[in-house]
Amino acid sequence: MWILCYFQDELLGLAETPESDQVFKNHSLDMDVLYRTGETQQGLLTYTPRMVSVNFQGSLGSVSSRGSLYNQIQAKNMDVMTWKGRVTTHASEPLRRNLFLQSLSEEEQEIVGKANDLDNVNNNSPAEIQDKDIVECLESDVQYWTDFSKVHYHPQSLYELSGLWADIQEFDNYGLGKEAFCGHQHGEEIDDRLRFFVEECDHIQGIQCIVDDAGGFSGVSAMFLESIADEYPNVPVLLYNARNPSSHMDSKGRKQAISHYLHDAVSFSRLSELCKLIIPVGLPSLSGSRASQFLCIKDEKPYHSSAVYAAAMHSFTLPFRMKQSGPSAESLYTSGALDMYGTVQMLAGQMRQNMVTILDVAIPAPSLSDRAQQSFLGNLQPLISDISEDVEDFHAVETMNIHGAVTSGNQRASINEVKDAVESAYDNSVTRPKFSHLSASTCPLPIPLPFPLIFGNMVGQHGELLETPISGSSSMGSLEVHSIPMATRLRSSTAVLPFLERKLGNLRRFGIERGALGAPLLQSWGFGKDEVEDMGEVLSKMVTTLKPYQYSSDSD
Repeated sequence: MWILCYFQDELLGLAETPESDQVFKNHSLDMDVLYRTGETQQGLLTYTPRMVSVNFQGSLGSVSSRGSLYNQIQAKNMDVMTWKGRVTTHASEPLRRNLFLQSLSEEEQEIVGKANDLDNVNNNSPAEIQDKDIVECLESDVQYWTDFSKVHYHPQSLYELSGLWADIQEFDNYGLGKEAFCGHQHGEEIDDRLRFFVEECDHIQGIQCIVDDAGGFSGVSAMFLESIADEYPNVPVLLYNARNPSSHMDSKGRKQAISHYLHDAVSFSRLSELCKLIIPVGLPSLSGSRASQFLCIKDEKPYHSSAVYAAAMHSFTLPFRMKQSGPSAESLYTSGALDMYGTVQMLAGQMRQNMVTILDVAIPAPSLSDRAQQSFLGNLQPLISDISEDVEDFHAVETMNIHGAVTSGNQRASINEVKDAVESAYDNSVTRPKFSHLSASTCPLPIPLPFPLIFGNMVGQHGELLETPISGSSSMGSLEVHSIPMATRLRSSTAVLPFLERKLGNLRRFGIERGALGAPLLQSWGFGKDEVEDMGEVLSKMVTTLKPYQYSSDSD
C-alpha cells in the first residue's frame, strides 16, 4: 500500500534537484515531523521515516525486514535446544527484484562508485533501465507494497508477524486477529519498536495509525492500540480505517455475510474506543465513484486504489508538517498550520463531540477560476460509502487543505487567491458549516516515478484539467503527469449517520437480540454477552451524538 512517506521522499529529492520547479524548493514544510536523522555503524548519515509497519511474514517481497541501510546479520533462531536428531534446512531462493528496485540499486552503486573512483564508473555496467520500462513493469505486476517503494527504512520499522504468512487464506475476522496477536510475544516486540521512535522525539504531535480493518488486522490493531493508550494516554491517535475495493465484495452465503456484518461492527466499535479521531477510507468501487471522475482506476488493483487514498491522506495531513510562522508573520508558501491535537479538538472536541469524520478529496483539484466546472466545493467527493448526500447540517465542523492550486492560465495560485476562492465558494453555497478551518500551500502533490497509470486523458502535465482530451492515451502516470493540485476536506457532519446506523443495526440484529444468529460466532471470538452489549452501547452513543433522542441507550 502507498504510504505517506512516499510523497515526502519525492519532495526531498525534488528540493535537492537543481532543475526542479522552485515551488518544490520553497515548500516551507518541516520534513522532520515524519522523518528522523540517524547514522549507520559505518558512520553514514541516514534519513528514514518514523514508522512501524506490521504485516504478514513474506509480505515484504524482496526487501529485508532489516531494511537496506543497516546490513546487520540476524542471529539464527535457537529456540529449540532438545532435538538430537538430524536437522535439514530447506531454503527458498530469494525473490528477484523488479526493474524499479533494480534501478534503485544501480543508482546507489553508481553513487558509491563515483565517491570511491571518479575515473572508473560504469565501464562495464549493464544497459540503463528506462523509466518507461519501469512504469510498464509496475503496472503489469505488483505483488508487494515494497515493489514500488524507494524509501529506506530503519531496522525498527518493518515487523512481520511470525506464524502468519502472506498467502494465508483465512484471516478475515476480528477474532482471528485477536487470537494470533495474543498467542505470541508480538505485543511487546511491537511496543518496543514504537517506543524507539517516540523516545527520540522532543515533542510528539500524535500517532497516525493506518489499519486495514477488513479482516484479522483489526484485532491485531486493537491489541496494539490498547498498549498505546496505556503507555501514552495524553497522545492523540488518528485512526484511518483503510479498505481496498476488493474487501467490499459480496459475501458468499448467509453465514459468511453474518460474519462480515458482525466483524465490521465489532471492529469499528473496538477501534473507535482506542483513538481520538477515526477516518474511514475506502469505497466499494473507487473506479465508479465521483472521486475518480478524472482518473482511470482498476478496482482489482490495490496498487491503484492505495495510491489515491495515500494522496488524500498526505494532503489532509500537510498542515501537520507546515512550519509555524510568528504571530505577526505571514508566509508566502503556507497558511493555516495545524497540529494533530488542534485537529482533534476542532472536529471531535466541545464544538461537536463527534469522532467519526468524512474525508473528501478532489484529485486533481480544479482551477480556482474555472467557471465551466461545478463549484469548487462540489468537486470534493467522499472516500467513504453509506453516507447522506446534500444533507443540511448547520452544526457541521470541517478543516480543508488545498495545495498547489492553479488559477487562470494555469498559473500557480497565491495563498491569498486560495483564501478568496474558498470564501467565494462558501458565499455561493446553499449551506455552510458552523466552523471551517482552511490550510493552504503553494506546493502541489509530486508524482513519483512508481505512481500507477491512473490519470485520465483530461489531466495535463501539472495536473491542470484540459478542455479537450489527450489523443492516443486513456491512462497516464508519472511520465506524463509530474504534479497535481490537491484539495481535501475532513468534516464532522450528520452525513455519516447512515454509516454508523448500519453498523449498529447489524450488531443488534445478529449479535444482541434474543436468538441472534451470530451470538455463537461472537462467543467464539472471545466476546461475552456483556462485552457485546457494551460494543452496542458505544455505537449507539455515536449515533445519539449526531441524532439526539432518536435512539435509546438500551441495547435491546
